Amino acid sequence: MARIAGVDLPRTKRVEAGLQYIYGVGPNRAVKILAEVKIDPNVRVKDLSEEEVSRIAKAIEAAGAVEGDLRKQVSLDIKRLIEIGSHRGSRHRRNLPVRGQRTKTNARTRKGPRKGARVKK
Repeated sequence: MARIAGVDLPRTKRVEAGLQYIYGVGPNRAVKILAEVKIDPNVRVKDLSEEEVSRIAKAIEAAGAVEGDLRKQVSLDIKRLIEIGSHRGSRHRRNLPVRGQRTKTNARTRKGPRKGARVKK
């Protein structure tokens, strides 16, 4: 069982895909990490030796923030935007799209289900 940065990697997947289960490691970063530690991206996670897993873990640690540290950093960045009263911060506070998308139609993921017509009695 390969456990890196507090995440159990799926045993049957290729290492390149398995590393992407770690928050903050995408396709590009996974390839760069494997090239750095000289491991074939096509090897399955279950076929990695303990020494190879530790080399990957060290490379990820050296590459920058992942998992809990990165999540904390992102949440603090959002909190800072809200506190300084920026436009982006106000959009975060009101749970609306932050990057200039339209909201008259669409934006349902961010806004939640439609409220529907209010019925007066």
